[in-house]
Amino acid sequence: MSEIEHAYAAEAEARWGHTDAHRESSRRAKSYSKADRDEIRAELEDIERAFADALSAETPPDGERATDVAEEARLHIDRWYYPCSRDMHAALAEMYTADERFRAHYDDRVDGLAAYVSEAIRANRERRGD
Repeated sequence: MSEIEHAYAAEAEARWGHTDAHRESSRRAKSYSKADRDEIRAELEDIERAFADALSAETPPDGERATDVAEEARLHIDRWYYPCSRDMHAALAEMYTADERFRAHYDDRVDGLAAYVSEAIRANRERRGD
């Protein structure tokens, strides 16, 4: 784990270590092989690229294409980290725009992507319910 990853892990422990989601995520992560971690990264890259492509194509964030990607993103968290309801995913979406590190991560790929992802996730919750 890099120095930055250690810092993020320490911050996550301080902020969310008391939650069931964090405990479950930590439990699962301990069992992952390098191949698993590579698969997780590749899936996430595909999801982020799909969001960026949808934004670049001027696809509405509440349209089927964007909300399908949002659902894929939610299922990625659910599969690899912790049970993630659509309500929980929508709460995470707020962090993607409120925390400058998350915002920069997305917006460095395509300007405005953080807000787009956040809107698509909230629209997915409305579209599919929870």
